[in-house]
Amino acid sequence: MREALKLIEIRRSRIHGRGLFARRDIATGVRLIQYVGRRIPKRYSDELCLKQNTYVFTLNEHEDVDGKVSWNPARRINHSCEPNCDAELDDQDRIWIISRRAISRGEELTYNYGYDLQDFMNYPCSCGAATCLGYMVAEEWFPTVRQMLSGKPANTRMNR
Repeated sequence: MREALKLIEIRRSRIHGRGLFARRDIATGVRLIQYVGRRIPKRYSDELCLKQNTYVFTLNEHEDVDGKVSWNPARRINHSCEPNCDAELDDQDRIWIISRRAISRGEELTYNYGYDLQDFMNYPCSCGAATCLGYMVAEEWFPTVRQMLSGKPANTRMNR
């Protein structure tokens, strides 16, 4: 964790509360910090999510990580519709935040929280990105949500 603190710092965020920021320029593909917390059974993580704990990370089919602990600075990373980082699971069931592209000194670290379509409207986004969807939803669902928000029926075909 000490190595990570050479790369990042916690500061006030324009997106939400506090965020993590780059202390120096960071190249693409750098493991920045591990997302840590208590390992919890799936049944308990469902209860936490119902209580609006947004720090629960899917780990495997049996366990999740509850990152809402003081010793997890990675919990400060905010969502963005145009993220500069990704969250990746390694072969030892550890979650790493990795730079998706080059990040400039002073830039806030962000990743897409990857929420699905279920209850997406309960998770408004204020990332400020040019392509902000307005909701925290996985990038794979952007076209579907845009279509839903436009009021057009999904999967419309033109007959000729």
